[in-house]
Formats: sequence, C-alpha cells, structure tokens
Amino acid sequence: MGYIKNVRKSTPDAFAAYAQFDEAALRNPDKVIPRKYTELMAIAVALTTQCVYCIDAHVAAAKKEGATETELSETVMIATALRAGASLAHGLMAMKMYEEGPRTGLAHSH
Repeated sequence: MGYIKNVRKSTPDAFAAYAQFDEAALRNPDKVIPRKYTELMAIAVALTTQCVYCIDAHVAAAKKEGATETELSETVMIATALRAGASLAHGLMAMKMYEEGPRTGLAHSH
C-alpha cells in the first residue's frame, strides 16, 4: 500500500481529517461497543461495499480482538442477507416503475 503515502503527501489536510475520523469511529477507547463487535460490523460493511482492503484489515483486527471463525461466518451471512435483501427491495422498485412508467428526472440513456 505504498500509494497511501502519495495520497497523504498530496492531500495532507484531507487525509489527516479522514485518519482522525477513522480513528474516532473505529478505535476510540471510550466507545461503548466492544472493539471485536466494531470489527465484525466493519467486516459486514466491507463485504457489502466489496472493499477487499477493508475486508483484509478488519478480518485481521477482528481475529486479534478474539472473534471466532463462527462469529465471522455469521457476519458473512448477515452481510449476504442484507445485500440480497437490498437487491429484492430494488427489484420491487423496478416492478413499481414498470407498472407506473418512467419517472422524470431519473431517466438514464445508454
């Protein structure tokens, strides 16, 4: 991840703000949610957003915090169900759009 140095160097203020936010959201020692569960939630989000770097980092952190393989498996299935559920929800919107016709302002031509 040598590229991160380039990003940090090119945009120091924005990168510092991001790093501070990331630290506060994920690793603040005053958080109520235990770190292991924070990492499992981060894995679920990373699986849904398909960020391979995030998956790698948060799986390692969750394991370090004592997450079990079973907890990881359940996290994977929760993310899978939510991703599938979102596809179903959008599919239902597609059915409604089919029934009602195209919406103005949302049209996208290819």
